[in-house]
Amino acid sequence: MARHLITSALPYINGIKHLGNMVGSMLPADVYSRYLRQRGHDVLYICATDEHGTPAELAAKEQGLAVDTFCAQAHDAQKAVYDGFALAFDYFGRSSSAENRDITQHFARKLHENGFIEERAIRQVYSPADGRFLPDRYVEGTCPHCGYDKARGDQCENCTRVLDPTDLINPRSAISGSTDLEVRETKHLFLLQSKLQHEVEAWVSRHEEDWPQLASSIARKWLTEGLHDRAITRDLDWGVPVPADTWPELAAEGKVFYVWFDAPIEYIGATKEWADQDPENRDWKSWWYDVDTEVRYTEFMAKDNVPFHTVMFPATELGVREPWKKVDYVKAFNWLTYYGGKFSTSQKRGVFTDQALEILPADYWRYFLIANAPESDDSSFTWEHFTATVNKDLADTLGNFVNRVLSFSRKRFGDDVPEGGTPGEAETRLGEEIATLLAEYESHMETLQFRKAAAALRALWSAGNSYLEEKAPWLEIKTDKDGAALTLRTAMNLIHLYAVVSEPFIPATAKVMREAFSLENDAASWVTADEAKTLTSVPSGTPFAVPPVLFAKLTDEDLETYKERFGGTEG
Repeated sequence: MARHLITSALPYINGIKHLGNMVGSMLPADVYSRYLRQRGHDVLYICATDEHGTPAELAAKEQGLAVDTFCAQAHDAQKAVYDGFALAFDYFGRSSSAENRDITQHFARKLHENGFIEERAIRQVYSPADGRFLPDRYVEGTCPHCGYDKARGDQCENCTRVLDPTDLINPRSAISGSTDLEVRETKHLFLLQSKLQHEVEAWVSRHEEDWPQLASSIARKWLTEGLHDRAITRDLDWGVPVPADTWPELAAEGKVFYVWFDAPIEYIGATKEWADQDPENRDWKSWWYDVDTEVRYTEFMAKDNVPFHTVMFPATELGVREPWKKVDYVKAFNWLTYYGGKFSTSQKRGVFTDQALEILPADYWRYFLIANAPESDDSSFTWEHFTATVNKDLADTLGNFVNRVLSFSRKRFGDDVPEGGTPGEAETRLGEEIATLLAEYESHMETLQFRKAAAALRALWSAGNSYLEEKAPWLEIKTDKDGAALTLRTAMNLIHLYAVVSEPFIPATAKVMREAFSLENDAASWVTADEAKTLTSVPSGTPFAVPPVLFAKLTDEDLETYKERFGGTEG
């Protein structure tokens, strides 16, 4: 079987992420990874917290913590939420790791050796009160365009205009609040992307036809506009330091690499972190170095991250002149909005992942988000849509089917799967339908079409309900007990099938459904077409138990409670 390397956008360290972040990268990556593992592939799913940059320092300052302490605590808090969502990372690392530091410095040295990094003098804001140059986000002031008095030196959050620190009215230091600011000359390292333009264009051309239109169009737009040389160092206390053996003057000044230089390298760094935990059995380079055709690499990210991973990081990898693995497929997502407006971490608008888990178990969210993933266009989260989806798909279609079948069978036949009856025309039709729907589901999963995959999974669940309504065992048992036993046994086999194939979407519920049957050596990882047609994995005489209600229906009162807590109006 193929080897699959999976990565998702690194969640930034300053705060718990919202549902839009979850569906735009980590959750679909987890669904795909789970599916591939079930199909027998060798999978490595890597992610990490993105811990460097100005926002991390500012967030730590607000909490009165040292930045390394803040990042360690925030990493653990985020990891707890992702565990709650059942994200099955093989490793969830940290971009502040020693492994990432070493590999980032290696990349920088190689780029320098190959003529793709140079020092340049620039003019930058300096704060005498703080005794340091201020990165863009360390300068605050009034936006010249809209008058917002808390605009940052890189962008106004209120009107979204891109700014330069010198554009601000009444600028001040975000560290000390001092307005005694100067503009001085300093040196920084620049990645000469302009010299790599043609190589990046050629590389994108070899891949873009296979990528989703969203990913390829964004990459092509950046290339059409032309790649510009980009500063890759900053004046910060927290980050990967510029190596003193190559740039002694800059190292002495405390320069660190810009977060967007070291963050993509953390995918490699986190893989080495994973390998360093068990070096005798894990080889990180076997996933990343000189493995172009041996490993298929798939990245998951929202559209704002696409340029960095389809253009900027490939430029870095090409420039080091070493055979590092480059992405094969970029699964890009549009935005999930909240009632038509943006989720916002800073403005606390929308539902955040920790809050979601306080309200309902993870499987409710996992299914809804993937079934409504913003693949071709932006999609909107509303509590009305969420409630309707949970009630129709999860509670009525799947949960009610499981409860009806197992409860009625136990009531009329006891605690073992009933025996009797010979499959007939209805069971043959059902088997053919299930096999067809399963093939559709597999096809959509293979091509990473998650909304279509969810629709096919829903159709599989609906097929069981249609069969049950057609056979009506509650009536059948009055005249044909063996026929009713056959119907219920067939339906129980459907439950087991649903447990297996639903696992990528709703792993906790799938586990409950599978464990309802006391099958010896139940090691089924997937369902073949023949197994789908015959539906005999759960034989008569198998003990079973009726699980608790799988999904509770949400009420109008629940809906109003959610809207009151989080808001429910157009953004």
